[in-house]
Amino acid sequence: MRRVLKHRFFNRPTLAVARDLLGKFLVRRYRGGETAVMVCEVEAYDGSRDRASHASRGKTRRNEVMFGEAGRFYVYFTYGMHWMLNVVTGPKDYPAAVLIRGAVHNGKPINGPARLTKLLKIDKRLNGLPANKKTRLWFENRGTKVKPSDVKAKKRVGVEYAGAWAKKPYNFYMEL
Repeated sequence: MRRVLKHRFFNRPTLAVARDLLGKFLVRRYRGGETAVMVCEVEAYDGSRDRASHASRGKTRRNEVMFGEAGRFYVYFTYGMHWMLNVVTGPKDYPAAVLIRGAVHNGKPINGPARLTKLLKIDKRLNGLPANKKTRLWFENRGTKVKPSDVKAKKRVGVEYAGAWAKKPYNFYMEL
């Protein structure tokens, strides 16, 4: 059973969406082909008070998508070489998103958000677009059962500058 995740799935509290994305599939249609990966690691960025979030310094041209409608992609360039894929969560004007950090493709782990975007041919052209089949990038529920005990949490990666916010257990993953 394949079911595309709709706006209401993403229009919920960020930490709940982050946990619930584990075991879902990110699907990319590109140049006549279709690639699906099972999401197995995510990281939540929850509101303007979150010092690790791009929204902590207010709304900018780069992060304005985070302040918009849930279920849209926030894609940004980092380190001068990598694209990062996030999906916006929660109510409009509350800047929150979930970074897709890792997945499984054909039984093999894809560790790292840059490897994921490279595999799926994701770049700035998807920034601000909704997660749906029309944009050729969407999430599906394919019936994978993830028990609460299968979900682990740890501190986020690479945000040491954020002080206490860096230690929050907002990185959710499944052990494979």
